[in-house]
Amino acid sequence: MAESLNMDEVNLVWFKRDLRLRDHAPLYNAINADKPLILAYVIEPSLVNDPHYDDRHWCFVWQSLLDLNEQLKHHNAKITIVYAEAIEAFRWLNQTFNLATVFSYEEVGLNKTFQRDRTIQHFLSECDANWVEYPNVGVQRGLTHRMTWKKAWRHYLSEPTEDPALEHLHTVDVSLSTQTIEVDGVPVYAFDYQSSVRAFLKRCGTTNARFQVGGGKRAWFTLKHFFAERGQSYAKHISKPDLARTSCSRLSPYLAWGNISSRQVIRYLNQLPKRPEWRRTYTAFKSRIQWRSHFIQKFESESRMEFEAVNHAYCGYPYRTDDKVDHDLLAWQTGNTGIPLIDACMRALRATGYLNFRMRAMLVSFLTHHLNINWQQGVTYLGSLFLDFEPGIHYPQFQMQAGITGTNTIRLYNPVKQSTDHDPDGAFIKKWIPALQKVPKELIHTPWEMTDLEQSLYDLVLGKDYPLPIVDLTETARHARDRLWSFRERDDVKAEAKRILYRHSLPDSPRT
Repeated sequence: MAESLNMDEVNLVWFKRDLRLRDHAPLYNAINADKPLILAYVIEPSLVNDPHYDDRHWCFVWQSLLDLNEQLKHHNAKITIVYAEAIEAFRWLNQTFNLATVFSYEEVGLNKTFQRDRTIQHFLSECDANWVEYPNVGVQRGLTHRMTWKKAWRHYLSEPTEDPALEHLHTVDVSLSTQTIEVDGVPVYAFDYQSSVRAFLKRCGTTNARFQVGGGKRAWFTLKHFFAERGQSYAKHISKPDLARTSCSRLSPYLAWGNISSRQVIRYLNQLPKRPEWRRTYTAFKSRIQWRSHFIQKFESESRMEFEAVNHAYCGYPYRTDDKVDHDLLAWQTGNTGIPLIDACMRALRATGYLNFRMRAMLVSFLTHHLNINWQQGVTYLGSLFLDFEPGIHYPQFQMQAGITGTNTIRLYNPVKQSTDHDPDGAFIKKWIPALQKVPKELIHTPWEMTDLEQSLYDLVLGKDYPLPIVDLTETARHARDRLWSFRERDDVKAEAKRILYRHSLPDSPRT
């Protein structure tokens, strides 16, 4: 039931990367606190304009909010959406309603969101308001080692889901005189923002059919469809850039934005009938759910890796500084390197927000090893393309693939070998590089080897219709190996590696 009168005290549930109504500890406990509630999501201009984020992310968030409000409509409630910096929103809410307690999940995010949370904490303390934060995805704050982490994570996963009694939801109707902009029939409150807010919200409301749609309904459909049929070839196709688009779960954006929780996913999986032919899928999938929390924990424990190598000794790694760096970086960003699988992967990612794990790793390897471009010059851009961008996974993984941890196996991907192994007929390449459409599979992986006659035969002019390679892969691989291994053997790298292993490695696991 919604209440329109100002209350003496109200509680607030602050939604962030937890855009769901079930298995939601803050909402569960806020309803049980038996005070009138405001449910709020804050669209922060500082995040909207942050280079890690793209319209694709905010479109997904907007779709998720519409889905939540559609569900809440049955309980005469809604999420109040505010376009403002978080501190402005909290000041406004507290001036109008006396905030007693704010309920939310802990956010393992960028330094920008961490500093924002410190500002909010200070403000709420000054207002004598409480802020109760709940751990998310089994991640523990203040952790200095991993000796008991796996046991604690398994305990989190085995606990019952915290499903709020929505029939007891008692919300306050936030109908105030502050400027309201309505998009898709949903009012958005804004402070001192004009046409730019309206334009942004309209962009959010525009659906691109190539991107996955946000929201809990789509999350559950994707989960059920995966385990009904798509997932049987999961382990077999996980490395294939084309087949993985169907055979992989495609749950990552829904997990990243909290449309569904890890615990809900595992609970659903455990209730499925045992099918011997699905054993590999079940095992591989469960391991990746743990893997996900493991990497977010890494970032939570050492978030400075947003700005520098987790292994301090790699801060002096000899990346290129020549005049051609910007040219090569742009070629990588736009999918115009002249290496077909690299370019097809980047073009697919730019267009759809999705790429399977092996191909993501290959893109990072090519940038940092073959091009020898500083990882920091690519990490933000690639994050802006992943619809499932999760800072806690993105930064540790990027550094791992860049070979600057000193603990992980050095992975120097050969794009031609990856291409012949995982896209042997060139189906994926041809889908994303129309200029190579007529090139036969014998030449599709190395078109630069085509003669003038072959180019004429297949309607292709290299350097015009499709670029020549910007590097010689054999030569760049040789130089990369020399750089990577010479650094790996340094005493300062090894000393840092010991510290990293103690802090981040699981006791009974290989180096991760």
